Amino acid sequence: MDDKDELRRRRLAIRLWLKNVAPGQILQRGRTWFSKWRARFEGYGFRGLGSRPRRPRHRPTAHSARMVRLIVRTRRRLERQPVGLVGARAILRELRGLGSASHLPSLATIKRVLKAQGLIACPSTETTAYRPLPLAHLSGCLQAMDWTCRYLEGGAKVYAFHTLDLHTRAGCQTIAADKTTATVVQHALQTWKSLGIPTFLQLDNDAAFMGGYKVPRVFGQFVRLALYLGIELVFLPVGEPECNGDVEQFNRLWSHAFFNRRYFATVAACRRASPAFVSWYHIQYAPPKLGDRTPQAAHRAGGPHQRLTGHQIAQLPERLPITAGRVHFVRRVTPDGSVSVLNETWSVGKRWAEKYVWATITTHSRRLDIWYQRSAQHPWRLLKSFDYDLSETVAHRQPAFRH
Repeated sequence: MDDKDELRRRRLAIRLWLKNVAPGQILQRGRTWFSKWRARFEGYGFRGLGSRPRRPRHRPTAHSARMVRLIVRTRRRLERQPVGLVGARAILRELRGLGSASHLPSLATIKRVLKAQGLIACPSTETTAYRPLPLAHLSGCLQAMDWTCRYLEGGAKVYAFHTLDLHTRAGCQTIAADKTTATVVQHALQTWKSLGIPTFLQLDNDAAFMGGYKVPRVFGQFVRLALYLGIELVFLPVGEPECNGDVEQFNRLWSHAFFNRRYFATVAACRRASPAFVSWYHIQYAPPKLGDRTPQAAHRAGGPHQRLTGHQIAQLPERLPITAGRVHFVRRVTPDGSVSVLNETWSVGKRWAEKYVWATITTHSRRLDIWYQRSAQHPWRLLKSFDYDLSETVAHRQPAFRH
């Protein structure tokens, strides 16, 4: 109803009442409505007949001007640092370290202030179908590997290879001008010298990791290296980078906290500055999954790690054989009921179309098994088992690399 018409009705009702018209005959309104406005008129006169603001007088979520200034000032100070983050958690950590507030705001309060000041946007929420990723439930040293690319002025590319320990969040980085298999191998060897040899390593289906997209049953140099060292590779679903979310988040962290805050003319310049980010990440940054601990503290407390030695690297064969072990693939079944594993199509059945399955190649048994799990609460079910002949002899694993 128009507010002007409503105000006119109230004034007319009061005038009729002043002329001794019975309340029940006034505008055919209820007695409660008339009593309200009569009381308002008796207290404030005709000025009291206007509608009052409906905004609550007390807002429990309101922030003091001093708190808002403190949060915004801290955000601006973090933005001026050459390396680091500027989000709510970083601001809270900064306030706690400086002791600049007698009563520290909560993370929710900081986020509300940043949103109100136009410093952050609301994140979008998306739901995804269940994917069988048992790597999250396995024991041993678990790592994830990925790379990200950025353009320099003039069109040159800089590649950042990252490997993350999924338990301790410790990471290793290599800055390169390409993403060839040789670069991947060098990054992996350096990582396993530093973080230790993993039991499982999850990664996407990049050609540098898999060995190419043309030859069926191809075991590339990186796959052979992993098998030789006793590492079980887990290739994630094709075209679904969110499955490797932990290391993808590490990529974004490197971009936001380091690369986007500096200017690099060459790949070499980025490589020279990279240790500053790695040092900050391990010593000062506290990943959300570690609470208040840093990756350095978590990795030291994680117990001994079987690290790759320089002597072992020197003893690696120039041509690596296919070694006894397992390689895993998480795949989404196509509408025609098949999956692709190492450039070869395998029939699972149309019944499982659009479902995710877990395919495992066991090299020493020359077998390909395809498993399915309905949900995290259901047991695994073997759907298909195929013979998987190899064109070369499978070597035994070296005793030093037996987990």
